[in-house]
Parts: sequence; C-alpha cells; structure tokens
Amino acid sequence: MRIFKDFKAFNEYIGLPNPLDNDIDIGYYDPPNMLLKSEPIMVDFYRVSFKTNFVDKTTPNAKPVNAVFFNSPEMIGGWDIEPTYKGMYVQLSKKIIDENRFLFKNYLDYGLHEPLFLTDNEIVEITTLFELMIKYYNKERQNFVVLLSYVNVLISLVEAFYKRQFSTDPKEYNRIVTDFQQSVKDYYNRPVSQLPNVQYFADKLGLTPNYLGDIVKHFTNKSALENIHDFVIKRAKELLVDDKKLNTTEVAYELGFEYPNYFSKFFKKQVNLTPKEYRLQTIGKN
Repeated sequence: MRIFKDFKAFNEYIGLPNPLDNDIDIGYYDPPNMLLKSEPIMVDFYRVSFKTNFVDKTTPNAKPVNAVFFNSPEMIGGWDIEPTYKGMYVQLSKKIIDENRFLFKNYLDYGLHEPLFLTDNEIVEITTLFELMIKYYNKERQNFVVLLSYVNVLISLVEAFYKRQFSTDPKEYNRIVTDFQQSVKDYYNRPVSQLPNVQYFADKLGLTPNYLGDIVKHFTNKSALENIHDFVIKRAKELLVDDKKLNTTEVAYELGFEYPNYFSKFFKKQVNLTPKEYRLQTIGKN
C-alpha cells in the first residue's frame, strides 16, 4: 500500500497541479485528466473535498450526489469513480492543524463515515467562499492569515450544515445514539478492569470518536464522555444502595476505577456527596 507524506507526491499520483505551499493546498478537480480508480492508499495529511454530480462506482446503483468528503491521516481508502463530477479541494498538513487547532473543528476527523450532503444553496455559499480562498492562495504567503481565516469560515459553514443534516434524518442518527447508550450498558454487564472511554465505544460502533461525539452531543445535549459518566454514576448509586456488602473501595473496582480515591473524588464532583455520605443518606431515607 502506498503512503503519501506530502501534497506534491499525492497530487502527482492523482493528476492535480503541484501545490504552492507545503502546509496548505487548494485547487479545482479536473476529472478527465485525473486518476479515477485506485487501490487503497494512505495520506499523511487532512483533505476536505467538495464534489457535485459525484458518482461512486463502488456503490451499487449509486446516484449522483453533491457532498463534502473528509480524509484524515492514517485513514486508508481507495476509489472507483465516474469522471462526471466537478469540485474543489483543500489539503492541510498536520503541522498547520496543530499550530492553529483553535481554527478547526472535529469534522476534519469524521473520515469516511459521514459525507456532508449539500443543498443547492449550500453549494452556492461554499463555491463563493472557495473562489475567495483561491484568490488569496494564488498570492502565495502574502496573505496567509487571510487565507487561514477563510478556511476557518469554511469549516464553520460545514459545522452549520452538519447540524442541518443531523436534524434532517433524526431516525438514522438516533439509532447511533441508541447503539452507543446500549454499548455503555453492555460494557457494565460483565466484569470490568478499567473505565471505558469514547474511543472504545467509537471502535465498537465502527465510527470515529469525533463523529460519534458530535452526534451524541447534538441529540442528548451532552458530550459522549458526559453520557458515559452519567451511566457510571447511575451504576455507582445502584451498587452503593443495593449491594451493601461492598465497601466503597470494592464499588470503585467494580466500576473499573484503578484508584478508589479517584472514584471518591469523581463521585463527589458529580453528586456533591462522597460515596459513603450518599450511601448513608439514601439508606437512612429508606
């Protein structure tokens, strides 16, 4: 499998012009002169692609779509596409993301899981913004700060459009939330040795953590980690009240805490009572 570490090598492979900069590359697709089919490859940078009338031949009976696609470092992907699409791309190095993380959002890490399907009005907005980006990109680094600002606006637009998409088909996204919540319950239906994290459940569901987290946040108004913590507290309360043979240290281990003191601090922060205080207060009321 080929791995592309920089824009220049990747652009030569698929038939795009040489980049003007090593950290940001912007341009238009030219499908008739590009590689339309490829074995799986990996790129070591971020890519955001905007494509209209795009047909993926690997999908049976695929219909043309207008969408935004993401590729992140270490993501493996191949393609087989029709040469009928038009589009634009932005490529960003890991360095520029790390140095300007405050400008960028989780969507760069959505990966292959969730294209953003665009409405006609959204296409017009993105095209207009992209033309401005190309203008400043062609001036190379003379207006680099302005160019980065436009990239930030572009990512902010994507954020707004994703919220619209999440709300358009709530049944599909609610299924993901339900599967996530059920996975948390299933995790505690067996002996555990550590606290679970968002990455664990994202892997179980075949999603990226950022994608899972944004859907969960959109529909529950809490982050995925907050949802996990809520369940841990619920389970802790059940153990403290229903299984009086367990002391608080044993409850901590049952929940996957490595250090009982951390469990006590965690519980106190969430409930405003220590585990012992909660147990005594609840049992006393009953």
